[in-house]
Amino acid sequence: MPTARLAHVLVGRDSGVYKMAYREWGEPDNPKVLVCAHGLTRNGRDFEYLAQELARDFRVVAPDVVGRGESEWLRDPMGYQIPLYVQDMLVLIARLNVAEVAWMGTSMGGLIGMILAAMPGTPIRRLVLNDVGPLLAASALARIGEYLGKAPFMPTREAAEAYIRAVSAPFGPHDDAQWAFLTEVMLKPDKGGWRLNYDPAIAVPFQTGANGSDVNLWPLYENIRCPVLLTRGALSDLLSVETATAMSEHGPRATWVDFEGVGHAPTFLHADQIAVAAGFLRNA
Repeated sequence: MPTARLAHVLVGRDSGVYKMAYREWGEPDNPKVLVCAHGLTRNGRDFEYLAQELARDFRVVAPDVVGRGESEWLRDPMGYQIPLYVQDMLVLIARLNVAEVAWMGTSMGGLIGMILAAMPGTPIRRLVLNDVGPLLAASALARIGEYLGKAPFMPTREAAEAYIRAVSAPFGPHDDAQWAFLTEVMLKPDKGGWRLNYDPAIAVPFQTGANGSDVNLWPLYENIRCPVLLTRGALSDLLSVETATAMSEHGPRATWVDFEGVGHAPTFLHADQIAVAAGFLRNA
């Protein structure tokens, strides 16, 4: 597998300046850049399998959004909000020193990409939205809120993997090696055991803003002009068939692909999932 290079870029909040980590695969001078942005509690290592396939064609860059992975935790948890993540990503793109990028985002990472792609003058030329759209189901947000920020202590890796398998069951079927990878990505050592590799305080703004209603971002989606691929778990509770259908008919008229037997969200550890994204991204 191509070796990842770990680097950091400085991002700002009212509470201070923080290091945001990112990994790169592929040739560092390749002008074709793909930024991969992870979901709410995960980190950039999620894209290692995809990067292995695409590093021949792209400089693949996967940030750890602040509060996750190798990035620093914020002093003020109210800084864990998507509009501020958007600003962080613009800083990252400036660091990469390219005029345009392709973007692939899972869940939260897709929302960040959707906002960026809707901006006038956006650097995003091609967009993959993985199991997320402009209408977020309140029931799915409530399910995520049930475990977000709990970050239990786990005495062994076996206990950690059992926990990841339970909370990540909607990811769909994976073999033992894939579950081991999905677990490894999320762990950090702690007092002789393991904890999840994110700041539990990311739950604070999530739960503060929860009001039991769907989240409607259709005006943003309608402003996107670049080609869009929408990938969806056929059993997703976050992205409904009705919303996916509307996304294929309005705004940028996304190309829509469902993955059977998967909920929220496809992990892109499977060859068929990787092939769908790779085909779209290479067709630039």
